[in-house]
Amino acid sequence: MSQPSHARAPGAPPPRSRHVGLVILALAVGGFAIGTTEFASMSMLPLFAQGLGIDAPTAGHVISAYALGVVVGAPIMTVLGARVPRRRLLLILMAMFTLFNGLTGLSPNYHWMLVFRFLAGLPHGAYFGVAALVASSLVPADRRTRAVGQMFLGLTVATVVGVPLASWLGQAVGWRWAFALVAMLGIATISAIAVFAPEVAPDRDASPLRELGALKRPQVWLTLAIGAIGFGGLFAVYTYLADILVQVTQMPLHTVPWIIGVFGIGLTAGNMIVPAFADRALMRTAGGLLVWSIVMLALFPFAAGNVWTLSIDVFFIGIGGALGTILQTRLMDVAGDAQGLAAALNHSAFNTANALGPFLGGLAIAHGYGWTSPGWVGSLLALAGLAIWATSVAGDRSRVAAAEAC
Repeated sequence: MSQPSHARAPGAPPPRSRHVGLVILALAVGGFAIGTTEFASMSMLPLFAQGLGIDAPTAGHVISAYALGVVVGAPIMTVLGARVPRRRLLLILMAMFTLFNGLTGLSPNYHWMLVFRFLAGLPHGAYFGVAALVASSLVPADRRTRAVGQMFLGLTVATVVGVPLASWLGQAVGWRWAFALVAMLGIATISAIAVFAPEVAPDRDASPLRELGALKRPQVWLTLAIGAIGFGGLFAVYTYLADILVQVTQMPLHTVPWIIGVFGIGLTAGNMIVPAFADRALMRTAGGLLVWSIVMLALFPFAAGNVWTLSIDVFFIGIGGALGTILQTRLMDVAGDAQGLAAALNHSAFNTANALGPFLGGLAIAHGYGWTSPGWVGSLLALAGLAIWATSVAGDRSRVAAAEAC
């Protein structure tokens, strides 16, 4: 029976690279660029709406176009790149990302911007999927989740540094320059990957058909469902945080970036701390993190009345974002030899969560349950994610018991 492409024989060293830290840093810079363009676009929506002469609801379609590009692009780009060496595939994906973000900044009108944002989203999921496989392949097996977490730090740090920087640049000299900044970060990523990432020959048995084989595995679907549903609670609260801060906490609008920054610090702390536990007990850590989210999201309605208690709770909710790193590693374990597609689909799942959480949270608000009701909605979504997690764990135990019986 053939091993998965990321697997190594027991005791075998990881692929040789003199610059493991620099490779992971290069991959993280790419994540920083992607996180900056994804989240800063939301904060700059009024700017390019005014610049292109459209109203805010119409401008919001630009955000949706990017998310759609992520969901569609993750499986397509990964399957098409199945036979491409990972270093070269990373360069191609980041070149696409850089080009279409640069073109976004040059958009002559709304319709072209819509097209360029969709195209810029296509490499998003595939990049993170391939980058996670590269990062985990460079370190011993007992440090895989930490390596993936370090790569994801680029995305989480973007919420603290990149988004405010791009937003400031957009307000100071125009929204087009914010996309120019993202394009420059893309060029820096391409250069660093080209210099430091090791050349690894492609798997001779790799093929688009084999990658699609991931879709036949029930544990892949269960893992994706944990992310798509269990992670929705975090987005339910994050989306309405600004309104809650103004309407419930009674804070001025200019304090919103500070609270968003606290959330980003929580995300970053989670990706620095939690992976060390996950490397010892992956699924237990995932279950524990879901329980953590259930509690912290349920506490949110009680914490929202005071800016200090709200800030603390938002920080703790952000820590729950480490679930993305854990599920990325889980997918590597359950995907068999279809590593690339499963890893990329993780980001399709989280973009599904990004749509589901705000939608359900918005319904709760619209039906009169109050501005803080997304906290309850989020807690229930995390509880549903925990139920799916329990099903996945039960499936693992049944398979082990069946193997022992044989």
